[in-house]
Amino acid sequence: QVQLVESGGGLVQAGGSLRLSCATSGLRFANYAMAWFRQAPGEERSFVGVINWSGQTTYYADSVKGRFTISRDNTKNTMELQMNSLKPEDTATYYCAARSGAPKETPDEYVFWGQGTQVTVSS
Repeated sequence: QVQLVESGGGLVQAGGSLRLSCATSGLRFANYAMAWFRQAPGEERSFVGVINWSGQTTYYADSVKGRFTISRDNTKNTMELQMNSLKPEDTATYYCAARSGAPKETPDEYVFWGQGTQVTVSS
C-alpha cells in the first residue's frame, strides 16, 4: 500500500520560513517524480514545484521561484520543501504527490497523494 505523509506545516509570520517533509512508503521512491501542490480555500489545487527521480532537475511555479526549494533523499524515501520569505498568499494546504516517469506540473498526472499539511502565513 502506497502512503505519502506530509508534515511540518504550521503558523508562521510573513517573512518567516517553514520546512515541509513528505515521507513515503510502499513505492520504489527512486522511480518517481515527486511534486508539491497547494490548495487554498475556494481555489483549485495549484502546482508549487517538482523534482525528478534523481533530484537533479527541479521546476517551480513562478510565484515561489527563488523562495522555495525542493529536495529529496532517495535513501530515506523522503522529499522536502524549504519555504523561505513566506507571504500571506502562500497560505494553503500543501500536498505531496508522486508519479512514475517524467516530472509534470498538472495534478491530474499524479497517481499518489498525501493527505496534506496546513501552512498559514500571518501578515
